[in-house]
Amino acid sequence: MLGRYAIGNIVYYVSDVDRTEAFYRDTLGLSVDRVPGDGSEHGGDFLIAHTAGGIDLIFFGNPEAKAGQSPIIVFTLAEGGIDGIVEGLAKKGATIVTPLSEAPGGWSADLGDPDGHVFSVYQSEEIPR
Repeated sequence: MLGRYAIGNIVYYVSDVDRTEAFYRDTLGLSVDRVPGDGSEHGGDFLIAHTAGGIDLIFFGNPEAKAGQSPIIVFTLAEGGIDGIVEGLAKKGATIVTPLSEAPGGWSADLGDPDGHVFSVYQSEEIPR
């Protein structure tokens, strides 16, 4: 079902956004953009680190983040249909970890495989659901 969609991003949850920004920018030499959050409890600034291969690394702050809880591979649904895709994956045995909800610039849902590894689907708000 997701075989025709590209991996658009890889998401990490990190305990310290400032430290992460310095590491990926200064140590690894990646171009890093800091995106202002909305000021809510979980809506702090987040980072987008750009790779030469076109897959961005996205870092969300979470003071309780622990190694092994991420990364989460994100499939980008360029053609839309996120509602039906999430429903179809659930019917085929994927576990819905985070139901379809608003995400920065669009919609996303997190799902789990049989071993509990999480992956996500994302659709831009510019594409009709």
